[in-house]
Amino acid sequence: MKIKGPFALAVALFVSGFPALAQESVQQTTESEALEEGEKLYIVGVRLDRSSKGATGLNMEINETPQSISVISDDLIESFAANNLNDALKLATGLTVEEWETNRTNYTSRGFDIKNTQIDGVGMPNNWGIVTGTMESYGFKEIEVIRGANGLLTGVGNAAGTINYIRKRPTNKNEGEVGISLGSYNQKRVQADYSALITGSGSWAARIIAVAEDSESHLKGLSNDRSFVYGVVDGQLTNHSTLTLGYSYQDANSNGNLWGGLVLNYSDGTQAEFDTSASTAQQWTQWDTENQSGFIEYTQVLKDWEIKVTYNKQKSEDPSKLFYVYGAIDQDTGLGLSGWPGNYEDEFDADLFDISLYGEYSLFGLQHELNLGISDSNSTNLSYNRAALSGFGATPAFPYSMDAIPEPLWGERTLYSNIDVSLKRFFGSTKINLSESLFVVAGFNAIDFTREGLNSGVVIENDESEISPYVGITYSITQDINTYISYSDIYQPQEQYDFDGYFLDPTKGINFEAGAKARWLDGDLLTTFAYFTAEQENLSEYAGIRPSDGRSYYQGTNVDSQGIEIEVVGQLSENLNAVIGFTKIDIKDDAGENTRLWSPRNSLNFSLDYQLPQYSNINIGIGGKWQSDIKNTEYNIKQDGYLLVNAYARWHINADTKIQANIKNLTDEKYINSLYNVGYYGAPLNGTVTLTYSF
Repeated sequence: MKIKGPFALAVALFVSGFPALAQESVQQTTESEALEEGEKLYIVGVRLDRSSKGATGLNMEINETPQSISVISDDLIESFAANNLNDALKLATGLTVEEWETNRTNYTSRGFDIKNTQIDGVGMPNNWGIVTGTMESYGFKEIEVIRGANGLLTGVGNAAGTINYIRKRPTNKNEGEVGISLGSYNQKRVQADYSALITGSGSWAARIIAVAEDSESHLKGLSNDRSFVYGVVDGQLTNHSTLTLGYSYQDANSNGNLWGGLVLNYSDGTQAEFDTSASTAQQWTQWDTENQSGFIEYTQVLKDWEIKVTYNKQKSEDPSKLFYVYGAIDQDTGLGLSGWPGNYEDEFDADLFDISLYGEYSLFGLQHELNLGISDSNSTNLSYNRAALSGFGATPAFPYSMDAIPEPLWGERTLYSNIDVSLKRFFGSTKINLSESLFVVAGFNAIDFTREGLNSGVVIENDESEISPYVGITYSITQDINTYISYSDIYQPQEQYDFDGYFLDPTKGINFEAGAKARWLDGDLLTTFAYFTAEQENLSEYAGIRPSDGRSYYQGTNVDSQGIEIEVVGQLSENLNAVIGFTKIDIKDDAGENTRLWSPRNSLNFSLDYQLPQYSNINIGIGGKWQSDIKNTEYNIKQDGYLLVNAYARWHINADTKIQANIKNLTDEKYINSLYNVGYYGAPLNGTVTLTYSF
């Protein structure tokens, strides 16, 4: 691996400086525990005591971490039947799921795209931040949403944040469940999860998860099916080392899917309105996605230190036949739209190797933590297209039928784009305890980023190096109340390109956050207040459509943002659990004008779970989200503020069997689900019933 520039300097400074600090041993995570009345000792401590270090790379509680973090548990996902990642992430404070197309989604926080994701604390490439296809959520134990600049986590990032997906792992006993769901729009779903010990000592275990789902939609002509399987094996190689191997595969298919959203402009300048089932798609349109992910994780305790080595492999393909519609509709005749068919196929392949060293050291009579690491990721993205030989031009009056435009004849497959991206980084973070009530978290990422290849006939050659520092300070006013302040650099290479097909220069800037976290009711309730500001230069902004090929192009702009977040999470009483979050943001451009108005300035999310005192086998819950009005200034489209309410009821029939009913959009609210790009109408009132048997 070639190391140069500031990257090499950072490596030399950290490697030469910190090892001398290591004096005290960390508690070994491999501990023996009696599982069968003392007859056998199983070495299962690591499996029992896994904890995420996704926010800082250090082993800190959420109330100590000088950054805003929300956790979506698998219990919350199950309660609100959030069977895909889009629905799961709608449960998070301060995060907006921008479903601007049936098969493509952006996740945003604080008004900006979340372009970085982690799996089990290891950064994954995510390019534009666009998620293609509907991704299954059943394979994850929990999801962390870490808001704010994330240079400490991945070496690159903007003022939005990072999503860290925590995979399910084997448990320490033989157990499993099978669930069957039926719902609106002919939804059918079967899911199964089984964990088993595979050695007599219990030191090795395996878990397998499988899902099959099929459904129609509230949108005319749209249908989806999804199958998912995930297997993982986990165990002890020695008393001081563990090995985990896992693989997941998802195959998802859509028919009658949108490319772009609805056209909601009348030719007289007013905003159009249609039934919630309205769609511009045709029956021949389709978008299939295939995602594979494999990983190997090795952990070794070497006296005073824990070393972890991981390798992750990702592959995906998404062939599609699409129909894009644009123009303005004559309110009387329904005419005025034109069609643009497309046939594309993307192939993505990524390898990521990560090695980290974690431990504690003694200095000035106090214990401190240290995390050092190096990672190397390489990805290739191939894009092909087939030219349409027909299907262009004016469409019939809208709304038209699903067979209004015949499938075009398609030309030969040609290479549109071939891009190789490499990101090498060296990172470090340390928690320095200045006293029993005051500590500092400091760290940095030094990266070498290269991107080269061919994009729509344009030769791409990008080569950059950058160091991103991070510092946070936490002060404990009392044992239960912490205040904090943090600073991080912003550095984000961009996947958007200008009119000539060249990628925009990286976004750069700074991010500050200050806040307070308090535990109440014997630690069962956590409240967080955060104030944040960010300055970002050269942030990509949509600039128009290239007439030659219909592709979007972008330009850089400078923005300043600020806001507050308030979150309440935990147990309000013996029978009542709650998650309540409020976010307020303000974003302005160079001229001091409000910008990115598609992002709600105020939003409130909530979920309440209540166990009936008289009937302890029954739980009921209510949750949802309110957001203020949004608009898309390019198309002059507006969506008034609205409230979505979801509810559930779960009955434990006996110790092994439970039945759950879910209702979504309880008030049958009509709304446009995104103006990030003009989207489509969200689903009206709908529901599911799920029967689960545990064994």
